[in-house]
Amino acid sequence: MDNRVPPRAAGPGPRRRDRHGRGMRGPIAPPQVPLAASRADVFADLVQDSVERLERRWPQLADIDFLVLEVPRLQDRHSESWDDEAVPLGGIIPAREGRRARVVVYRRPVEIRTKGRDERAALVHEVVVEQVAELLGLTPETVDPRYGED
Repeated sequence: MDNRVPPRAAGPGPRRRDRHGRGMRGPIAPPQVPLAASRADVFADLVQDSVERLERRWPQLADIDFLVLEVPRLQDRHSESWDDEAVPLGGIIPAREGRRARVVVYRRPVEIRTKGRDERAALVHEVVVEQVAELLGLTPETVDPRYGED
């Protein structure tokens, strides 16, 4: 019997089983089911859908990075400071020194102002349109003719 399995070292490490001797619990839902997507992932998908909708009309948007951040910083070095009364839903960072322009959408302020998925999708699209319009120096109605109709 030369093939003995060495004993496991006792101490902290990943637990192989729960305290009742059963296996570790698996995921609640398989990854392809919408239930498995986190709120942040779903929100990022809404932003991506809005960007794809606008890119058909404005191909130059391919040169802009679109980001989703949880909340705005109190003192953002790229934009003007904001006060307690109006929390921004999005912002822009102009292109400079070899870096592409960026449009930022803040997830938590948008989620707080909406109740359902459809309302959230509409507000995300409005924020993206407004930020793209500001970045391009156009009116939101020029960027998306259906702006404000929903």
